[in-house]
Amino acid sequence: MAKIGFIGLGNMGGPMAKNLAKAGHALKVFDLAPAAVAALVEAGATKAASASDAAKDVEFVVTMLPAGEHVRSVYLGEGGLLSVAAKGTVFIDSSTIDVPSARETIAAAEKAGMMMIDAPVSGGVGGAEAGTLTFMAGGTVDAFEKAKPLLEIMGKNIFHAGAAGNGQVAKVCNNMILGISMIGVSEAFVLGEKLGLDAQTLFDISSTASGQCWSMTSYCPVPGPVPASPANRNYKPGFSAAMMLKDLRLAQDASKTARTPTPLGAQAAQLYALMEAAGEENLDFSGVIKLIRGEI
Repeated sequence: MAKIGFIGLGNMGGPMAKNLAKAGHALKVFDLAPAAVAALVEAGATKAASASDAAKDVEFVVTMLPAGEHVRSVYLGEGGLLSVAAKGTVFIDSSTIDVPSARETIAAAEKAGMMMIDAPVSGGVGGAEAGTLTFMAGGTVDAFEKAKPLLEIMGKNIFHAGAAGNGQVAKVCNNMILGISMIGVSEAFVLGEKLGLDAQTLFDISSTASGQCWSMTSYCPVPGPVPASPANRNYKPGFSAAMMLKDLRLAQDASKTARTPTPLGAQAAQLYALMEAAGEENLDFSGVIKLIRGEI
């Protein structure tokens, strides 16, 4: 049984922490939302008085925070995690943040005598609840191996992507592919509809032809062909358009840093920004089909 501090108990962090508690680990948890903490206490965790308190007298600390500025503040700020944790503590940051923030924080942790990986996730709330997330981890091999047993409780597919920050690189590249492909699939279905082609027929053909991709076969943006997709629940999010836009913007920031043009990624970000501007960012990201239809 490991002693684990867990900071950030939102839609993703909460279920991830519960899976660690179910596995018999001793959790000390913190979140700014009292109800989120209460839910974990009910699941067997102990309430921490603050984020820094969650990092005291533990072997591991997992963080799931909104953005790079929050990660830097929690880890590096006055009274931050690195100032109170014991040497040798292993930090796992599963936030999706900018690459420079990840690398800066990991470098500071290592300088302080601790181990740390950036380990963003893919798989949405459903994957967090089921413990089937994909983890993309960046950091030293030693840090990754130390963290891996915990990652295997929270996820199904665990990858070491290389040096510090490479987990974030893998995440934004993957989600840029996803955002672009969902737009392409949505455009194809809307074009088919306008020209009189039944959506199920297009799905039956393209899902077994060269147009096949995850956005079509696992997450089809029209109701019917894939019963589990959000299109059948009025686009209630598994992964919201707001979260997709966040990741696409991170990809654009990374492309500027790397001086690598990503024109389709840029266009995808603009389309999801239109959903945000229309107040529809809380729809599932597959709801971009409504924008393409002119319904937003």
